[in-house]
Amino acid sequence: MADPAGPPAGTGATGGTLYVVATPIGNLDDLSSRAVACLRRCRVIACEDTRVTRALVTRFGLEARLVSCHKFNEAGRVEAILDSLRQGQDVGLVSDGGTPGISDPGALMVRRARAAGYAVVPLPGPSAVSTLLSASGFQGGPFTFVGFLPHRRGERQRALQSLRLEVRPLLFFESPRRLRDTLEDALGILGDREAFLGREMTKIHEEYLAGPLSSVLAAFAGRAVKGEVAFLIAGADEATLRSEEVSRAHGERPQPSPAVAVRALIAAGWDRKEAMRRIARERGLSRREIYKELLQEASGGEEE
Repeated sequence: MADPAGPPAGTGATGGTLYVVATPIGNLDDLSSRAVACLRRCRVIACEDTRVTRALVTRFGLEARLVSCHKFNEAGRVEAILDSLRQGQDVGLVSDGGTPGISDPGALMVRRARAAGYAVVPLPGPSAVSTLLSASGFQGGPFTFVGFLPHRRGERQRALQSLRLEVRPLLFFESPRRLRDTLEDALGILGDREAFLGREMTKIHEEYLAGPLSSVLAAFAGRAVKGEVAFLIAGADEATLRSEEVSRAHGERPQPSPAVAVRALIAAGWDRKEAMRRIARERGLSRREIYKELLQEASGGEEE
Protein backbone atom coordinates (compact mmCIF):
# COMPACT_ATOMS: atom_id res chain seq x y z
CA MET A 1 0.00 0.00 0.00
CA ALA A 2 1.30 3.48 -0.88
CA ASP A 3 2.38 5.69 1.99
CA PRO A 4 -0.33 8.39 2.29
CA ALA A 5 2.25 10.86 3.55
CA GLY A 6 4.78 10.14 0.81
CA PRO A 7 5.27 11.82 -2.56
CA PRO A 8 2.94 10.85 -5.40
CA ALA A 9 4.09 8.05 -7.68
CA GLY A 10 5.95 9.04 -10.82
CA THR A 11 7.59 12.24 -9.55
CA GLY A 12 11.01 10.92 -10.50
CA ALA A 13 12.52 12.94 -7.69
CA THR A 14 15.79 11.95 -6.04
CA GLY A 15 16.83 12.77 -2.50
CA GLY A 16 14.38 14.05 0.05
CA THR A 17 10.96 15.57 -0.44
CA LEU A 18 9.87 19.08 0.53
CA TYR A 19 6.40 18.91 2.09
CA VAL A 20 4.42 22.16 2.21
CA VAL A 21 2.17 21.56 5.22
CA ALA A 22 -0.86 23.62 6.25
CA THR A 23 -0.99 23.98 10.04
CA PRO A 24 -3.81 25.15 12.35
CA ILE A 25 -4.61 28.86 12.47
CA GLY A 26 -5.67 28.46 16.09
CA ASN A 27 -7.12 25.15 17.21
CA LEU A 28 -4.35 22.52 17.16
CA ASP A 29 -6.93 19.76 16.66
CA ASP A 30 -7.38 21.03 13.10
CA LEU A 31 -4.06 19.44 12.08
CA SER A 32 -4.95 16.51 9.84
CA SER A 33 -3.79 12.95 10.54
CA ARG A 34 -1.99 13.00 7.19
CA ALA A 35 -0.10 16.14 8.16
CA VAL A 36 0.92 14.55 11.47
CA ALA A 37 2.18 11.45 9.66
CA CYS A 38 4.10 13.57 7.19
CA LEU A 39 5.77 15.78 9.80
CA ARG A 40 6.64 12.68 11.81
CA ARG A 41 8.75 11.35 8.93
CA CYS A 42 10.48 14.70 8.34
CA ARG A 43 13.98 15.16 9.74
CA VAL A 44 13.74 18.94 9.49
CA ILE A 45 10.84 21.39 9.80
CA ALA A 46 11.39 24.87 8.39
CA CYS A 47 9.12 27.30 10.24
CA GLU A 48 8.55 31.01 10.73
CA ASP A 49 8.92 31.09 14.52
CA THR A 50 10.39 28.07 16.29
CA ARG A 51 8.56 29.01 19.49
CA VAL A 52 5.18 28.81 17.76
CA THR A 53 5.93 25.55 15.96
CA ARG A 54 7.42 24.06 19.13
CA ALA A 55 3.92 23.95 20.61
CA LEU A 56 2.75 21.90 17.61
CA VAL A 57 5.77 19.59 17.77
CA THR A 58 5.26 19.01 21.50
CA ARG A 59 1.53 18.41 21.15
CA PHE A 60 1.97 15.65 18.56
CA GLY A 61 5.25 14.18 19.79
CA LEU A 62 7.26 15.10 16.69
CA GLU A 63 11.04 14.79 16.73
CA ALA A 64 12.11 16.87 13.74
CA ARG A 65 14.77 19.56 14.08
CA LEU A 66 13.23 23.03 13.85
CA VAL A 67 14.90 25.61 11.60
CA SER A 68 13.64 29.19 11.47
CA CYS A 69 12.69 30.36 7.98
CA HIS A 70 10.94 33.72 7.93
CA LYS A 71 10.73 36.64 5.52
CA PHE A 72 13.98 38.14 6.81
CA ASN A 73 16.17 35.04 6.49
CA GLU A 74 14.47 32.78 3.92
CA ALA A 75 17.07 33.49 1.22
CA GLY A 76 19.87 32.56 3.60
CA ARG A 77 18.20 29.32 4.72
CA VAL A 78 17.59 27.90 1.25
CA GLU A 79 21.02 26.27 0.85
CA ALA A 80 20.81 24.57 4.25
CA ILE A 81 17.38 23.15 3.38
CA LEU A 82 18.60 22.02 -0.05
CA ASP A 83 21.54 20.31 1.65
CA SER A 84 19.12 18.33 3.85
CA LEU A 85 17.19 17.29 0.74
CA ARG A 86 20.44 16.26 -0.98
CA GLN A 87 21.16 13.99 1.97
CA GLY A 88 17.83 12.26 1.41
CA GLN A 89 16.11 13.91 4.37
CA ASP A 90 12.46 14.88 4.06
CA VAL A 91 11.75 18.49 5.04
CA GLY A 92 8.47 19.99 6.23
CA LEU A 93 7.73 23.64 5.43
CA VAL A 94 5.18 25.30 7.72
CA SER A 95 4.09 28.79 8.70
CA ASP A 96 2.97 30.02 12.11
CA GLY A 97 -0.55 29.09 11.04
CA GLY A 98 -2.39 28.36 7.81
CA THR A 99 -0.97 27.45 4.42
CA PRO A 100 2.63 28.51 3.62
CA GLY A 101 3.18 30.75 0.63
CA ILE A 102 -0.18 32.53 0.68
CA SER A 103 0.72 35.46 2.93
CA ASP A 104 3.74 33.86 4.58
CA PRO A 105 7.27 32.87 3.49
CA GLY A 106 7.82 29.73 1.45
CA ALA A 107 7.62 30.64 -2.23
CA LEU A 108 11.39 31.00 -2.64
CA MET A 109 12.04 27.69 -0.89
CA VAL A 110 9.53 25.92 -3.10
CA ARG A 111 10.97 27.40 -6.32
CA ARG A 112 14.55 26.51 -5.43
CA ALA A 113 13.70 22.97 -4.33
CA ARG A 114 11.76 22.28 -7.51
CA ALA A 115 14.48 23.81 -9.68
CA ALA A 116 17.01 21.50 -8.00
CA GLY A 117 14.90 18.49 -8.96
CA TYR A 118 13.34 17.62 -5.62
CA ALA A 119 9.70 16.66 -5.20
CA VAL A 120 7.51 19.37 -3.66
CA VAL A 121 4.31 17.95 -2.17
CA PRO A 122 1.55 20.17 -0.71
CA LEU A 123 -0.59 18.93 2.17
CA PRO A 124 -3.74 21.10 2.15
CA GLY A 125 -5.50 22.11 5.32
CA PRO A 126 -6.29 25.18 7.44
CA SER A 127 -6.29 28.61 5.80
CA ALA A 128 -7.58 31.91 7.14
CA VAL A 129 -8.75 32.72 3.60
CA SER A 130 -11.10 29.75 3.18
CA THR A 131 -12.19 29.92 6.82
CA LEU A 132 -13.30 33.54 6.50
CA LEU A 133 -14.98 33.06 3.12
CA SER A 134 -16.94 30.01 4.28
CA ALA A 135 -18.55 31.91 7.18
CA SER A 136 -19.06 35.26 5.42
CA GLY A 137 -22.24 34.66 3.46
CA PHE A 138 -20.70 36.54 0.54
CA GLN A 139 -21.69 35.10 -2.82
CA GLY A 140 -19.25 32.41 -3.90
CA GLY A 141 -17.06 33.19 -6.87
CA PRO A 142 -14.05 35.33 -7.71
CA PHE A 143 -12.53 37.51 -5.02
CA THR A 144 -9.35 39.58 -4.71
CA PHE A 145 -6.89 38.51 -2.04
CA VAL A 146 -4.97 41.56 -0.82
CA GLY A 147 -3.40 40.22 2.36
CA PHE A 148 -1.60 42.78 4.54
CA LEU A 149 -1.72 46.41 3.44
CA PRO A 150 1.36 48.65 3.85
CA HIS A 151 2.07 49.75 7.41
CA ARG A 152 2.53 53.43 6.63
CA ARG A 153 -0.71 55.37 6.38
CA GLY A 154 0.07 57.19 3.14
CA GLU A 155 1.11 53.97 1.37
CA ARG A 156 -1.91 52.16 2.80
CA GLN A 157 -4.29 54.85 1.58
CA ARG A 158 -2.77 54.75 -1.90
CA ALA A 159 -3.14 50.96 -1.96
CA LEU A 160 -6.80 51.28 -1.01
CA GLN A 161 -7.34 53.95 -3.67
CA SER A 162 -6.01 51.50 -6.27
CA LEU A 163 -8.64 48.97 -5.15
CA ARG A 164 -11.57 51.39 -5.13
CA LEU A 165 -13.03 50.23 -8.45
CA GLU A 166 -12.40 46.50 -7.99
CA VAL A 167 -15.81 44.81 -8.35
CA ARG A 168 -14.77 41.57 -6.65
CA PRO A 169 -14.86 41.29 -2.84
CA LEU A 170 -11.58 42.29 -1.21
CA LEU A 171 -9.97 40.04 1.41
CA PHE A 172 -7.44 41.50 3.84
CA PHE A 173 -5.28 40.34 6.73
CA GLU A 174 -4.38 42.80 9.50
CA SER A 175 -2.59 42.93 12.83
CA PRO A 176 -4.51 44.00 15.94
CA ARG A 177 -2.28 47.07 16.32
CA ARG A 178 -3.25 48.54 12.97
CA LEU A 179 -6.81 47.26 12.63
CA ARG A 180 -8.69 50.43 13.58
CA ASP A 181 -6.47 52.64 11.42
CA THR A 182 -6.92 50.32 8.45
CA LEU A 183 -10.69 50.14 8.87
CA GLU A 184 -10.88 53.94 9.16
CA ASP A 185 -8.88 54.36 5.96
CA ALA A 186 -11.00 51.76 4.16
CA LEU A 187 -14.20 53.48 5.27
CA GLY A 188 -12.98 56.88 4.11
CA ILE A 189 -11.72 55.66 0.73
CA LEU A 190 -13.97 52.76 -0.24
CA GLY A 191 -17.14 54.00 1.46
CA ASP A 192 -19.50 52.27 3.86
CA ARG A 193 -19.66 48.91 2.09
CA GLU A 194 -20.79 45.57 3.47
CA ALA A 195 -18.03 43.83 5.39
CA PHE A 196 -17.31 40.65 7.31
CA LEU A 197 -14.53 40.32 9.88
CA GLY A 198 -13.10 37.31 11.69
CA ARG A 199 -10.87 37.66 14.74
CA GLU A 200 -9.11 34.82 16.56
CA MET A 201 -10.72 32.34 14.15
CA THR A 202 -10.98 28.73 15.43
CA LYS A 203 -9.75 29.81 18.89
CA ILE A 204 -11.66 29.96 22.18
CA HIS A 205 -12.50 33.66 21.87
CA GLU A 206 -13.18 33.76 18.13
CA GLU A 207 -15.35 36.64 17.00
CA TYR A 208 -17.22 37.35 13.77
CA LEU A 209 -18.74 40.70 12.79
CA ALA A 210 -20.95 41.36 9.77
CA GLY A 211 -22.56 44.54 8.48
CA PRO A 212 -21.63 47.93 7.05
CA LEU A 213 -17.97 48.80 7.44
CA SER A 214 -18.89 51.62 9.83
CA SER A 215 -20.60 49.22 12.24
CA VAL A 216 -17.65 46.80 12.13
CA LEU A 217 -15.31 49.68 12.97
CA ALA A 218 -17.64 50.95 15.72
CA ALA A 219 -17.52 47.49 17.37
CA PHE A 220 -13.86 48.12 18.23
CA ALA A 221 -14.34 51.59 19.72
CA GLY A 222 -12.90 51.86 23.22
CA ARG A 223 -11.62 48.30 23.41
CA ALA A 224 -8.25 46.62 23.01
CA VAL A 225 -7.96 44.52 19.88
CA LYS A 226 -6.24 41.16 20.33
CA GLY A 227 -5.43 38.34 17.95
CA GLU A 228 -4.93 38.08 14.21
CA VAL A 229 -7.70 39.43 11.99
CA ALA A 230 -9.00 38.78 8.48
CA PHE A 231 -11.82 40.71 6.86
CA LEU A 232 -13.80 40.99 3.64
CA ILE A 233 -15.13 44.17 2.05
CA ALA A 234 -17.66 44.11 -0.77
CA GLY A 235 -16.46 45.17 -4.21
CA ALA A 236 -17.44 48.38 -5.98
CA ASP A 237 -21.13 48.62 -6.89
CA GLU A 238 -22.73 50.12 -10.00
CA ALA A 239 -23.22 53.51 -8.35
CA THR A 240 -19.51 53.77 -7.56
CA LEU A 241 -18.56 52.79 -11.10
CA ARG A 242 -20.98 55.31 -12.60
CA SER A 243 -19.63 58.04 -10.32
CA GLU A 244 -16.14 57.19 -11.50
CA GLU A 245 -17.19 57.50 -15.14
CA VAL A 246 -18.73 60.92 -14.50
CA SER A 247 -15.66 62.08 -12.57
CA ARG A 248 -13.32 60.96 -15.34
CA ALA A 249 -15.46 62.71 -17.94
CA HIS A 250 -14.99 65.94 -15.99
CA GLY A 251 -11.33 65.28 -15.29
CA GLU A 252 -11.96 64.94 -11.57
CA ARG A 253 -10.32 62.59 -9.12
CA PRO A 254 -13.04 60.48 -7.44
CA GLN A 255 -13.22 61.07 -3.72
CA PRO A 256 -16.05 61.06 -1.18
CA SER A 257 -17.21 64.57 -0.30
CA PRO A 258 -15.94 65.97 3.01
CA ALA A 259 -19.45 65.75 4.46
CA VAL A 260 -19.77 62.08 3.49
CA ALA A 261 -16.34 61.34 4.95
CA VAL A 262 -17.22 63.08 8.23
CA ARG A 263 -20.54 61.24 8.53
CA ALA A 264 -18.81 57.92 7.93
CA LEU A 265 -16.39 58.58 10.80
CA ILE A 266 -19.21 59.68 13.11
CA ALA A 267 -21.12 56.48 12.26
CA ALA A 268 -17.99 54.56 13.22
CA GLY A 269 -18.01 56.11 16.69
CA TRP A 270 -15.84 59.20 16.25
CA ASP A 271 -16.58 62.41 18.14
CA ARG A 272 -18.07 64.93 15.70
CA LYS A 273 -15.40 67.58 16.27
CA GLU A 274 -12.59 65.06 15.97
CA ALA A 275 -14.08 63.71 12.73
CA MET A 276 -14.31 67.24 11.29
CA ARG A 277 -10.75 68.00 12.40
CA ARG A 278 -9.36 64.87 10.71
CA ILE A 279 -11.16 65.39 7.39
CA ALA A 280 -10.25 69.08 7.36
CA ARG A 281 -6.59 68.16 7.83
CA GLU A 282 -6.66 65.45 5.13
CA ARG A 283 -8.43 67.68 2.58
CA GLY A 284 -6.58 70.90 3.33
CA LEU A 285 -9.80 72.64 4.40
CA SER A 286 -10.80 74.60 7.45
CA ARG A 287 -13.26 73.19 9.96
CA ARG A 288 -15.55 76.12 9.11
CA GLU A 289 -15.70 74.93 5.48
CA ILE A 290 -16.45 71.36 6.58
CA TYR A 291 -19.18 72.62 8.92
CA LYS A 292 -20.72 74.74 6.17
CA GLU A 293 -20.90 71.74 3.83
CA LEU A 294 -22.55 69.64 6.54
CA LEU A 295 -25.19 72.35 7.05
CA GLN A 296 -25.80 72.65 3.31
CA GLU A 297 -26.26 68.91 2.96
CA ALA A 298 -28.62 68.79 5.94
CA SER A 299 -30.76 71.55 4.40
CA GLY A 300 -30.96 69.86 1.02
CA GLY A 301 -28.02 71.66 -0.58
CA GLU A 302 -29.26 75.26 -0.14
CA GLU A 303 -27.12 77.93 1.48
CA GLU A 304 -28.41 79.19 4.79
